[in-house]
Amino acid sequence: MSVITAQQVEQYRRDGYCIVENIADATTLARMKAVLADLVERSRAVRAHDDIYDLEPGHSSSAPRVRRIKKPTNVDRVFAELVRSPAMTAVLRALLGPAARLHGSKLNLKSPEFGSPVEWHQDWAFYPHTNDDVLAIGVMLEDIDLDNGPMLIVPGSHRGPTYDHHADAGYFCGAIDPAKAVGVDFASAVPVVGKAGAASFHHVRAVHGSGQNTSTRPRPFLLYEVTAADAFPLMGVSDWGDFHGRMLY
Repeated sequence: MSVITAQQVEQYRRDGYCIVENIADATTLARMKAVLADLVERSRAVRAHDDIYDLEPGHSSSAPRVRRIKKPTNVDRVFAELVRSPAMTAVLRALLGPAARLHGSKLNLKSPEFGSPVEWHQDWAFYPHTNDDVLAIGVMLEDIDLDNGPMLIVPGSHRGPTYDHHADAGYFCGAIDPAKAVGVDFASAVPVVGKAGAASFHHVRAVHGSGQNTSTRPRPFLLYEVTAADAFPLMGVSDWGDFHGRMLY
């Protein structure tokens, strides 16, 4: 099954990202959005962050504001099925090779007229591995355009260094200080936009971030972190059974 072109593979190698359309079909999208709507409804009873929810400031039972669903692949099987689907694994084979493993997942919501921005960063700072055949997939559950807080990626930044993600006081803050990121042309950042069902694939060391959702539309963005099978987490493996169970193909 071929859903990614040679030109898209070349773009990924050159720029550190590519966008592939129609990764999720209409039926899968409808299922995922129904599950997400139910999760947001259930968040009305949640008062603080827990194992499923990260909440936005101002969240309440009358006005639920969910920032993130943690580990959606553990919450509902529709999310686990998509990352193992023929369309998805065809792209992963082209980009990562003959065997790949799911490292993690999350579902970022970005509520209308509110969803928080994400500062510039590289995913490598959060989950370094023994090699960098590692990428993140961003599945668009709704159309994403310039108004609803798209992800922004600096093309070619994956071929540069790993930048400091620490605050001046020395603690890890998970963000790059643009004033200290010598060689990164932040003005060249490209918005990752597309129709519902499309997915972006970006390299673990690509510099990226996103702005606030200023539109009246939500921006649910399902993220999977995937590694080549020969990439092992530098922070170690706590459960080898779970580790091997996350092989995708």
